[in-house]
Amino acid sequence: MSNKNQPKESNKYGSRLREMTAVLRKHGITGGLTPEKLRLILEDLGPTYIKLGQIMSLHSDILPKSYCEELMRLHSEVTPMPFEQVAEVIRKSYGYEWNEVFQSIDVHPLGSASIAQVHRAVLKTGEDVVVKVQRQGIYKVMSRDISLLHKAAKLVPPGTIKDMVDINMVLDELWTVTQQEMNFLLEAASMEEFAQRNQDVAFVTTPRLYREYTTNHVLVMEYIDGFAINDKENLLANGYDLNEIGTKLVDNYIRQVMEDGFFHADPHPGNVRIRDGKIVWIDMGMMGRLTERDREQISNAVKGVAENDIGLIQEAVMALGEFRGKPDQSKLYEDINNLMAKYGTIDMGDIDIAEVMQDLMEVMKENKIRMPHGLTMLARGLTNMEGVLADIAPQINMIEIASRHISESMWKDLDWKKELKHAGKKCF
Repeated sequence: MSNKNQPKESNKYGSRLREMTAVLRKHGITGGLTPEKLRLILEDLGPTYIKLGQIMSLHSDILPKSYCEELMRLHSEVTPMPFEQVAEVIRKSYGYEWNEVFQSIDVHPLGSASIAQVHRAVLKTGEDVVVKVQRQGIYKVMSRDISLLHKAAKLVPPGTIKDMVDINMVLDELWTVTQQEMNFLLEAASMEEFAQRNQDVAFVTTPRLYREYTTNHVLVMEYIDGFAINDKENLLANGYDLNEIGTKLVDNYIRQVMEDGFFHADPHPGNVRIRDGKIVWIDMGMMGRLTERDREQISNAVKGVAENDIGLIQEAVMALGEFRGKPDQSKLYEDINNLMAKYGTIDMGDIDIAEVMQDLMEVMKENKIRMPHGLTMLARGLTNMEGVLADIAPQINMIEIASRHISESMWKDLDWKKELKHAGKKCF
């Protein structure tokens, strides 16, 4: 049976490779690969490549800043699967028809992307829910397209992006991340962990997960109404204080990063809603993690920026990263010194933490320092957060709130150490 299918698969593979080669030639790939050219190529190649480009935009650790910024402009407006396919994915996933679980599912999706689409539905028990359904055959398509990109990478001439990054390593990383995004059970586990970590925060909530109806390819959660966080007109009309929302949003985000080390890596306005006086975090498909050591070094770097202490920043950068080759400490010190000269005259309250972080990461790249993946996820998250704040509460400064969190945790550590010393003296 499998042998009969091989020629068909091989033909599909060959025609896709020819299609890809034609697009690459059209954009003059042999003349080099600029950021804009890469974005246009991915747009021409279609939805799965756009998705890969969006994931690549997260990797400011391995791609130059100009490429990441250009790829962040990619938007995937994908033609939805017909409802028959949606029903088939649910049937294969559950082992029975969708109407055994749901009273109704809206035929028209709320949103459609390259990996999945989302439909509003009502359970047989009466609850309003959202059903996220994975695209049929997407795993095979993504696997094939990554494999083709490995082949296409050979066409990129030396002296371009090829000299700056290991393209095959980027593609391997992309495949790992894409596989994680295609496993909805991982997203379900993230929802549960996030809810548990934030259960004591009175002003934060997450949609209820219906674990019994969630599989690898189907995810069912509570439908969230309320208002988008940037829907200023409706928020104000309903008595909300935008400044309070902004302050609480940042406070919770910094807590996620610095205390939990588990944070939402894609906090754009579509993923944060306000309902019944609470901030509702939705879509846990992209989460970041930082170890305790990472968080400690980020604290030191923020402290170094606040105190204009180049030595402290250098120590933090060297502890956070992994050198690809022999480190040139004097060059690193000089690069950080030049970076701090840019911020030296700026008042602490006017510093853009996302910009500082992106600049620091550029310094790390220049010095061939590989960063932990959690740090690149954080850089993206902070950029999104700065965008939301600039819109709803521009007077709020993230670095001030981060500094307060860090100094509070430092005092907590100090008191704990004092108590330990004091107890030790009593023992002896």
